[in-house]
Amino acid sequence: MKKIIVAISAVILLLASGCTVKYSLSGASIPPDAKTFSVAYFPNNAAMVAPILSSTLTDELTQRFATRTRLVQVPEGGDFAFEGEIVGYTSTTSSVSSGEYALQNRLTVTVKVNFTNVIDEKASFKAKTFSAYADYDSTKLLNEVESTLIPEIVEQIVTDIFMAAASNW
Repeated sequence: MKKIIVAISAVILLLASGCTVKYSLSGASIPPDAKTFSVAYFPNNAAMVAPILSSTLTDELTQRFATRTRLVQVPEGGDFAFEGEIVGYTSTTSSVSSGEYALQNRLTVTVKVNFTNVIDEKASFKAKTFSAYADYDSTKLLNEVESTLIPEIVEQIVTDIFMAAASNW
């Protein structure tokens, strides 16, 4: 009797292992034929420039696709290819006191992205704008807070780019 139960269990396991369910916690929906991705350096062409912004954005976008998809990075011409530029880096007043003094300032970063999806050309986009911001206390200088604000802003922009390129939502 034990041999029959073991044999039936083995057959069930073999049948069950042939069934697969694909899901993704990252929200990515990558076509099965897509194998590679490439991210070109995003130059900072904004009027104001932060030295760490271009490399932070380029590195974060590369890391996002390397760690949250099965795609393999190539230097250029990937099935998913990204290029673009930083077109805005501004600090403005975001809230004012009753005495008309600035209480908070807002750092905003704007990026234009060209995305080429070689597998599904309809999913590609050109010069799509992504923007994000973070507020900071007006008693601080921008150069005092940008090293903490830039990674926060870049993470939001990269999330938006990732969702626009790798999601069918």
